[in-house]
Amino acid sequence: MNSQQTATPGEDEVPAEHAVPDELSLAGGFPPADRDRWRELVAGVLRKGGREDLPDPVEDALRRTVATGVTVAPLYDADDAGDLPAAVGVPGLPPFVRGARAGADPDRGTPAGWDVRQRHAHPDVAVTREAIAADLENGVTSLWLVLGEGAVPPEALGEVLAGVYLDLAPVAVSGVGPDGGLRAAEALLALTGDRTDLAPGGSLGLDPLGVHAASGEEQDLSGLAGLARRTPAGWRTVVVDGTVFSDAGATAVEELGCVLAAGVAYLRALTDGGLGVDEAFGRLEFRLTASADQFTTIAALRAARRLWDRVGEVSGAAPAARAQRQHAVTSSVMTTRRDPWVNMLRTTVACFAAGVGGADAVTVQPFDAALGLPDAFSRRIARNTQSLLVEEGHLARVLDPAGGSWYVESLTEDLAQAAWAWFTEVERAGGLVAALSSGLVRDRLAAAWDARAQRLATRADAITGVSEFPNLAERLPQRQPAADLHPTGGLPRVRAAQEYEELRDRADAAPDRPRVYLATLGPVARHTARAGFAGNLFQAGGVETPAGDGASGLADAGTAVACICGTDGDYAESAAALAAELRAAGAAHVWLAGKPSPEVDGVDGYVYAGCDALDVLRTVHAHLGLTDGLHRGNGTEEDA
Repeated sequence: MNSQQTATPGEDEVPAEHAVPDELSLAGGFPPADRDRWRELVAGVLRKGGREDLPDPVEDALRRTVATGVTVAPLYDADDAGDLPAAVGVPGLPPFVRGARAGADPDRGTPAGWDVRQRHAHPDVAVTREAIAADLENGVTSLWLVLGEGAVPPEALGEVLAGVYLDLAPVAVSGVGPDGGLRAAEALLALTGDRTDLAPGGSLGLDPLGVHAASGEEQDLSGLAGLARRTPAGWRTVVVDGTVFSDAGATAVEELGCVLAAGVAYLRALTDGGLGVDEAFGRLEFRLTASADQFTTIAALRAARRLWDRVGEVSGAAPAARAQRQHAVTSSVMTTRRDPWVNMLRTTVACFAAGVGGADAVTVQPFDAALGLPDAFSRRIARNTQSLLVEEGHLARVLDPAGGSWYVESLTEDLAQAAWAWFTEVERAGGLVAALSSGLVRDRLAAAWDARAQRLATRADAITGVSEFPNLAERLPQRQPAADLHPTGGLPRVRAAQEYEELRDRADAAPDRPRVYLATLGPVARHTARAGFAGNLFQAGGVETPAGDGASGLADAGTAVACICGTDGDYAESAAALAAELRAAGAAHVWLAGKPSPEVDGVDGYVYAGCDALDVLRTVHAHLGLTDGLHRGNGTEEDA
């Protein structure tokens, strides 16, 4: 072969252009990216959208609040996390950010994973027994029973658990009423007697500070040490329940700070009663909220373990005793009565976050919890949510899968710092008992909820199926009413959807479905976007939205309220004339889908992205004669 001949590759040879490089650079074909270039591109997009006065750095324009004093940015890199990933340690060792256990649960002798704990509060003993049997046969690993008036009768506890192998399935209880916690604990102790073969992980469920928070009545902590001595080995005496604060409107920061203060108060009560520090730590379990904000939930659970480890370190507890035992419960605040099927998705996300965040036990509330007592189907869905994530999704095979993420590590640090600041403020006020009695906690939680309520009202925080994409034709499942098992007189109980659902209830109770006529301008392609937006908003208040070209369909719609829908160009040219036509056709109130404009005359109010949707809906209800003095404002440009 001479030098001018080209060799033909053999069968086993690969052409040079197809050869696999020794190092594969995924971004090799692109110019290097840096934060400054990203900021430049983002600023360009924001300016095209009408944002002129941009902050420095520009990402602050896109920050979102996730808890009091804590925001998240749109972009994170290694500089945001700093040395935090290296400082959080490893699972099973202080500061326990990455998990209270490594591989297996030492309390329960089970492989890595979490305890699937189902809650039962049905007052019918036979129904509860049947539900418990179904749960334990189909994936549930522990039980949470609510005892007291309106729930499971304490005297029937033995009958309810007659078929349960307590050496395999641990039981946790909680009580209803001022003395309900003590009665529930005594009922469980009487049932277990002197048994030494009980499955570890059970709980007497005492939480007098939670009762104080919910009822406003101070409780006696002096008897906790005596009950702690009677608590079976491997069980917990006290549940530090953060859900009472979350249900009152707390963000993750307030919830973490309050449970930290409650935990310290319980430690003082137990050690004052003669228990050693390590023994006192071993008698506490923490019940924390898991919401559909998955990253905040993951970071909050990680931060809670770090904070409790710090308390233990200062208290002189041994490292092993400082590992916080966590029971995560899906949020009641996020649960809706309307379109309750969406709750299945919310609780799935929350359960996922609780598992990734390292909770030791997880309770998924049934999707119909806000409607009444759950039925067999909703309980099945609740337990299968966990089984799917553990058995099919293999979520429990990896410890702290979010660890090392710049975003998660940074958010964990921010939540820990903000919660510690709130905790120290409570301690400076004299501790949680004093802070509850003085109103400090109530005022802080009220401020947190007011901020959240404003985001809900403007739909910055959307509620799918309620404030966004409501289904006016839905048929709600019928459930047996549930007794109100929560004390009153202290912190309030709130739900994100409650105000929208009140409006829907009022509209549904009207003899005829209330309507707002959507008067469209121009061709379909020009008015569809705003007609869809306006229809979505009005329907969130239970108001039907028939549409037609101009004023032609107002009479058939049978309403005196209309909303003009089109483009800004159409508004400048035709909106004032259409408003006059609508009034001539019988419209007493005319809205416009778009931001307030001085160029449009004859319009009473505006609906647009960021407007106070609740105020708009109350105004429309007032226009339609559906309100009883609940309206705030008159729907003018200033109000909207």
